[in-house]
Amino acid sequence: MHFHRRIFAALAAGAALVQGGCAGRASEPVEVAVAPAAPELMKWPDLLTRPRPAATATIAYGADPLQVVDLWLPRGRGPHPTVLMVHGGCWQTKIADRTIMNWIADDLRGRGIAVWNIDYNGVDLPGGGYPGTYLDSAAATDALRTHAARYNLDLSRLAAVGHSAGGHLALWLAGRGRLPRSSPLWSATPLPIRTVVSLGGLPDLEQAARPPGSGCGTEVIGEISGGRYAETSVPRLAPLGVRQVLIIGAQDKIIPLAYATDYAKAMRASGDKVVVRTVERTGHVELIAPDSAAWGVAVKEIDKALRR
Repeated sequence: MHFHRRIFAALAAGAALVQGGCAGRASEPVEVAVAPAAPELMKWPDLLTRPRPAATATIAYGADPLQVVDLWLPRGRGPHPTVLMVHGGCWQTKIADRTIMNWIADDLRGRGIAVWNIDYNGVDLPGGGYPGTYLDSAAATDALRTHAARYNLDLSRLAAVGHSAGGHLALWLAGRGRLPRSSPLWSATPLPIRTVVSLGGLPDLEQAARPPGSGCGTEVIGEISGGRYAETSVPRLAPLGVRQVLIIGAQDKIIPLAYATDYAKAMRASGDKVVVRTVERTGHVELIAPDSAAWGVAVKEIDKALRR
């Protein structure tokens, strides 16, 4: 597990980036209304210090140590509806790897859903960034075809779920069939994904590159995009032709609410079906905590996507 103290520092700094304030001068005393107390939001230790569930198996899709997938297989013979899961962490392996998703992966496994939880090299590692992070994510996704029969995974009932930066990658994976043949990221037969559930994602890289940016900052956007937004920023691939559900916390200080609403507006204009679910009393951590209201919303959307 690659969590460091910097995850807490980075997320705290991100909160400062997306909050603004103003001060003014008054010539006479003014009456100030006392705002209601802010909701008590989950912090990363609230999730990360819990006992961490273990996956059923770890499967390699390449030679690199991070080119692996954790499979969470439910009881029974199947065929199992399947979720392709993509972790976040600002596209940086030193901030997070796939195991940050273990708690919700285990929850889905207990509900009879198989989970294909992928890992990839982040921008902070050799082979990450553009094009490596995308090539890793695509190879991990396409490996589902290779292993589906062995584990009785039903790829006709497949949805993708991504958190934070993983929300961007999950949506990109659903839209990569629209890449031009000239792109190094092009694939002739990408695995079809019919529904994507993005949990506090930031799919529009061009928006995220503009100051003040998100909790990830703006510098990392140049590394993950390689400056090639036509291939990496999801709105540039519109229309995706898949159902997209964006779930975001009303009090998320890492990913601004506008990242979801602006994206939805643009994608709907292209003809895509996009739903935004805003969850009150919810920040960024709750989105991947299995006992949260936000995850309850996500499970309903996943069930709908898998036709359960």
